[in-house]
Amino acid sequence: MSEEVPELPEYAERVLEVAEHIPPGRVMTYGDVAEWLGEGGPRQVGRVMALYGGAVPWWRVVRSDGVLLSGHELSALQHYRTEGTPLRQAPRGAEDHVPRLDMRRARWDGGAPAAATTDGRAHT
Repeated sequence: MSEEVPELPEYAERVLEVAEHIPPGRVMTYGDVAEWLGEGGPRQVGRVMALYGGAVPWWRVVRSDGVLLSGHELSALQHYRTEGTPLRQAPRGAEDHVPRLDMRRARWDGGAPAAATTDGRAHT
């Protein structure tokens, strides 16, 4: 007997599709994804990612301040280092010493793939 998988809500499918299209080494914020879709907001995108994001590159949908997802920092960091995602060193006084994303360099606007830009950054 196979267990029937519940159908994803349409909004969740759309959010996950955006996450799948973010190029390796780049990120979009929860708010960026909502804006790209023209629907919902950062909290709704975060909820979708929390419930359904495990099957997509979840580490590419992030907080706008570049802080790594709590409880998943080491896993995310491994993905970021493998993909060459720009990071910033943790401040000297930081308790956890976990780097943050360099949002200025890592943020993707959903336009041309990062590899197609001449300076390695997405066009804004």
